[in-house]
Amino acid sequence: MSRLCRSLGAVALALVAALAFAQDAVLKPFVLAAKGPGDVAQKVEATKAALTKAGFTVSGSYSPYPNAVVIGVTNDELRSNAAKSERGGFGAAMRVAVTKVKDEIQVSYTNPPYLANAYRMAGDLKDTAAKLQAALGNIEEFGAEGLSPAALRRYHYMIGMEYFDEPSTLASYASYDEAVKAVEAGLSAGRQGVTKVYRVDVAGKKETLFAVAMKGEGDDKYMDDKYLMSEIDFKDVKSTAHLPYDILVSDNKVYAQYARFRIAISFPDLSMMGPNSFMNIMKAPEAMRKALTLTVGGKEDAR
Repeated sequence: MSRLCRSLGAVALALVAALAFAQDAVLKPFVLAAKGPGDVAQKVEATKAALTKAGFTVSGSYSPYPNAVVIGVTNDELRSNAAKSERGGFGAAMRVAVTKVKDEIQVSYTNPPYLANAYRMAGDLKDTAAKLQAALGNIEEFGAEGLSPAALRRYHYMIGMEYFDEPSTLASYASYDEAVKAVEAGLSAGRQGVTKVYRVDVAGKKETLFAVAMKGEGDDKYMDDKYLMSEIDFKDVKSTAHLPYDILVSDNKVYAQYARFRIAISFPDLSMMGPNSFMNIMKAPEAMRKALTLTVGGKEDAR
């Protein structure tokens, strides 16, 4: 009997361990760091100070719409890890958001291990996650039911939609330096309503990440940050850190993640049809690709 009890006990422990592993392995796009009363401007400054004290470099920030500010941050781990994988520069920065929702201020950030796996990076960025948690807090992960690291590394929303390794090639130039110069010029001019929020250079590699704000009205509203988020960011805890969008210069080419991947990886549980669904923004992917392409000097029909 005692042997049977020991065996059953071992099985129970194994099941508990397996369940714990499964739970640990499920990742969500965002982390809610803190929430409570306050002032947006004061909270932004306090957040930047906390991040700097924790060893992060604040690369830039912007307000995509009232009562929301997104801060781009990087550190040595992010830049060096980005250099170890193809187009790893997409993960060279994390985004921290301060959003006022009714009378509450929410501080949230992109979940480093989630993006590390979604962007097929060499490391899991757990050290960066620990530093963000120590600096800002961690109430809960949110934004989806959750995906395993393996599922994230092969993620696409559905059949026919893009994977991470199928970005849009916006333009090609004779060299990395020419490509960076062209992107800087296009963003400075505000072509197509696209402007620079921040820039992060990947360590030891000819690769540079540009975070960009996108504004459009009328027929161009589908590429507009505020319009898009008004359609898809409708839950009580806001996913503001989905913004801003990214342009990556890698060697002599300029890339952007196609919106059917870039939006879906932040909102993997979003419905295809119905209220607040992908159907409502079905014109956005091409509108965004066109705006980004023309901004960096590419041809409209480039893929």
